[in-house]
Amino acid sequence: MNIGTTSNYLTPQYKELQSTVTRKGQVTVPADVRALLGISKGDKVGFMVGKDKKVQFVKKRSVVAQTAGILKADVLPLTAEKLREEAELAATKEVMERSR
Repeated sequence: MNIGTTSNYLTPQYKELQSTVTRKGQVTVPADVRALLGISKGDKVGFMVGKDKKVQFVKKRSVVAQTAGILKADVLPLTAEKLREEAELAATKEVMERSR
């Protein structure tokens, strides 16, 4: 969603929304914008400013969300049963080592 000057909102593709800047420089993001971008309390947002001074307001994704799936595993993931077996073996090995 691009946020620009009021004149940009006069075209049918824009809906004019308004908010007031507090003395601390804070702005309340209108509910329609929060809903459109899926913004909730505690989410990070970004402001991208172009050379023409138009500002693009975006919801920032977490590093986990941005990088999810980019690394491919060379092996298939273990089944729940195999994970349980591996955990039991590791626990048994640890008990045996501690009892020495």
